[in-house]
Amino acid sequence: MNPVSFYKCLADEIRLKCLLLIAREDELCVCELQAALDESQPKISRHLAQLRKCGLLQDTRRGQWVHYSLHPDLPAWSRQVLQTTLASSDDFMQDAYTKLSSMGDRPERAAACC
Repeated sequence: MNPVSFYKCLADEIRLKCLLLIAREDELCVCELQAALDESQPKISRHLAQLRKCGLLQDTRRGQWVHYSLHPDLPAWSRQVLQTTLASSDDFMQDAYTKLSSMGDRPERAAACC
C-alpha cells in the first residue's frame, strides 16, 4: 500500500470513522458501526467494502454476521498513522464512542447483533 491510496481511502468521513472505531475496538460488525455512526446498513456495508478493497480491512464471517478488523498485512507506518489519529481525535469521534458504548459491553453487543 502506498500513501496516496491509503489517504484516498480515508478521504470520506464515514470510512475514516469506521476505520478508527475498528482500530480502537479491534473488531466490529456492521450493526455496531451502524449504531455508532447512526447510518444505514447498506451505507456502512458499502464503505466497508471500499476499505476492504483498499486493503485496510479484512472480514471474518461467523454464521450470518461479518466482523471487520484491520488487515494483518497493513504496513507499520499506516498503523502508526491510525493510532496517532485515534489518539488525537476525541472531539471528532466522541459521538460515535458514546453511541457505541450505549449498546452495552462487548459481549452484550455481540449477543444482541452478532
